[in-house]
Amino acid sequence: MVNKLIGILFLIFSTSTIDAQTKSSSSAPGLSTIKEAELKSDLYALADAHFRGRSAGTLDELKASMWIGEKYRKLGLIPMGDDGTYFQFFTMERNVIDEKTKITLAGQKLSLWNDIAISQMANATLNDSVLYLGNPELLDTNRLTVKNKIVAIMASPKGINMDVSLPTWRYSRSIMVKYGNMLVRRGAKAIIFIADEVGEFCWNDANENFKRGTYDIEGGPNSKLTTTIPVFWVHQNMNATLMKGALIKASIIIQHYDYPSVNIIGKIEGTDPKLKDEYLLYSGHQDAHGVRNAINQDSIYYGADDNGSVDVAMFAAAKAFKKYPSKRSVLFVIQGAEERGLLGSRWHVAHPVVPLNQIVAVLNGDMIGRNNSDSAAILGAQPPHRNSLDLVEMALAANQEGPKFKLDTTYDKVTHVEGWYFRSDHLPYARLGIPSLMYTSLLHADYHTPSDNAENINYPKLKKMADWMYLTGWKVANATIKPAKDANFKLER
Repeated sequence: MVNKLIGILFLIFSTSTIDAQTKSSSSAPGLSTIKEAELKSDLYALADAHFRGRSAGTLDELKASMWIGEKYRKLGLIPMGDDGTYFQFFTMERNVIDEKTKITLAGQKLSLWNDIAISQMANATLNDSVLYLGNPELLDTNRLTVKNKIVAIMASPKGINMDVSLPTWRYSRSIMVKYGNMLVRRGAKAIIFIADEVGEFCWNDANENFKRGTYDIEGGPNSKLTTTIPVFWVHQNMNATLMKGALIKASIIIQHYDYPSVNIIGKIEGTDPKLKDEYLLYSGHQDAHGVRNAINQDSIYYGADDNGSVDVAMFAAAKAFKKYPSKRSVLFVIQGAEERGLLGSRWHVAHPVVPLNQIVAVLNGDMIGRNNSDSAAILGAQPPHRNSLDLVEMALAANQEGPKFKLDTTYDKVTHVEGWYFRSDHLPYARLGIPSLMYTSLLHADYHTPSDNAENINYPKLKKMADWMYLTGWKVANATIKPAKDANFKLER
């Protein structure tokens, strides 16, 4: 009798276990296809020195894009780009300082980018004495008369938060916001910032950004030069000369160039006769920062985490959906020129390959392969960033079913200093009200440096993030009703 009872209990236990496994498997059957080893192999290839950091608008970005297109082909995705290909090309419009630009101060010729840098471009001819304003903390801005003057002012970090990502990239912008914009409003003809110790420390990184100029797509605010006055940075050793009201002469010449970039787009068609005309969209970007100033004797900014980690996770999701198709169709969009101002995603929403009203959700990723293995974040999960509670609940449920990350909620707050929600490719879709989320494992010290390489990726963490993005997508792509948009959504910063 005891043996018979044990047998019955064993049968019940085994059956319930099988049922639970079947239920779990059938809820996202492609999860078993996502392999850490494949993620690692793909990322080592994409973030290899061969692609030289995949800078947008260069042959390096285009070569990497062709490699991604070949991955799409091998995975069996349907081409959704131009002329039956995977590639949706667009033109980047760039404004840059011409090498013929000449500047002298007190009769001395200044070497562009070495002695003087131009942080804000304007076609301008200057021939005037400098009005020296000195320490900005001592200025009485209410009595400041700078109209039609070339003004020189010392940079100061007081009141500027340097505890942010990329402080050497952002310091000059912070100085411009704090002091420069006020001088522009008061009619200054040009501004010269004199580097303090922080400015000197930031010089090389900031200079690399200044040299690159501004980028945009056709019709964007930076596609044609709209700034009104030039802004310069000089070294501390020029302070004494500027104090004397030295004469500055400058002939600043701006050149406009067009460069190609590209979105790589493929599709897996859904199985439901009606729902297959609706789309879940996975989003990432292939560009990084190319070859820049060397750090620790390496000048290639490989972009393994930013954003190769997401690209390879998208390959893994595509493999899973290809083997086990969902009811809705799935669109995989790896967008070009994200680092130049979300240009690829902005282009795609302006020239979508499927009707925008048929995209039910966007799952965007940005940097998903670093930091603690047990923590992560989604941005767009709380108001005012949240535009679909339904989508957020699906993502949270997927996290509980899969990786069970402890979720950081601070980066999604409007008070967070990074403002990161506004800096990735989900944003153009979210602005249109399309339910959108951004998955991330958050920032780290190697962000936008050569140390963001494949060797430093946390591959077990990357596998868990890839699982989470796939699990969420499976829910969205098979839900009877698409995620509802939050009523009265208004994106505010």
